[in-house]
Amino acid sequence: MGKFERYLSLWVALAIITGISIGRLFGDSIEFLSELEIAKVNLPVAILVWMMIYPMMVQIDFSSIKNVTKNSKGIGLTLVINWLIKPFTMAFFAWLFLDQIFQAYLSPEDAQQYIAGAIILGAAPCTAMVFVWSYLTKGDANYTLVQVSINDLILLVLFIPIVRFLLGVTDIEIPYDTLIYSILIFVVIPLTAGYVSNKFLIKKHGLKWFNSVFLAKLKPVSMIALITTLVLLFAFQGDKIINNPFDILLIAVPLTIQTYFIFFITWFVGRYLKLKHNVCAPSAMIGASNFFELAVAVAISLFGLNSGASLATVVGILIEVPVMLSLVALANKWRY
Repeated sequence: MGKFERYLSLWVALAIITGISIGRLFGDSIEFLSELEIAKVNLPVAILVWMMIYPMMVQIDFSSIKNVTKNSKGIGLTLVINWLIKPFTMAFFAWLFLDQIFQAYLSPEDAQQYIAGAIILGAAPCTAMVFVWSYLTKGDANYTLVQVSINDLILLVLFIPIVRFLLGVTDIEIPYDTLIYSILIFVVIPLTAGYVSNKFLIKKHGLKWFNSVFLAKLKPVSMIALITTLVLLFAFQGDKIINNPFDILLIAVPLTIQTYFIFFITWFVGRYLKLKHNVCAPSAMIGASNFFELAVAVAISLFGLNSGASLATVVGILIEVPVMLSLVALANKWRY
């Protein structure tokens, strides 16, 4: 794991401090950034998120899907967990804690916003960081590539209806066109561009150049875009965080419980199915972690830069690395 990934929570914390400081210093003078939008999709955020997501998408080789039958049990388990269980358990834990258990500490409006952010986060299974988690648990690299490729394709079909359904259950109204534009901008375009780039560049320069030169140059772009997005987000969230710092801890509780819950259920079902460790471990990892870049972008598009939903997705980034590293340690301890 590179230094950026290992210390992601630190960079997020620094982005929070920097963003809040900018918001306090410049105040209303940066308000115009939140108004640069098309169909409620914020253009500065769209550019930054595209810079984050494209480097992930360009690494995926969709021709690997032809190997789907080699680990059909593992693939099947991943799909069931990611699309039939995870989004709904996330919605349940978010409702249970933010609307019920923590009712005395949160206003109904804030609770609804935080639940919406958690729902968006839970409906976006991990695509990039899972390669890191798989590597750290000595997972089967080919299996991991296949499951990520299939996941990205299913994301195109199921993300919108799942998010729309679960947000509808919470009585939160969302503009359907904004949700569609978000998927087009944040998934379809970078996914298509990544696929075309992957094929063209490997054919022209070879796989070795692609991995060692092209991807190496792209990695800093993705990192800079992620941190810039968080700084921008917290420039608009500053007052809310200063006035309600306890909210971040409250949001983190259901997100953390959900992560461990999904890991354990996937792990033990995988053991029951007699999956090899190098398949069971990445299966549990992809279910537990989230595609937080997409979640942040969609939350901002639907609810705005200064919304509680956007804040909830960023808390997901804040806890991602320490929680997932604890699960990596657990998977390695339970190696069989």
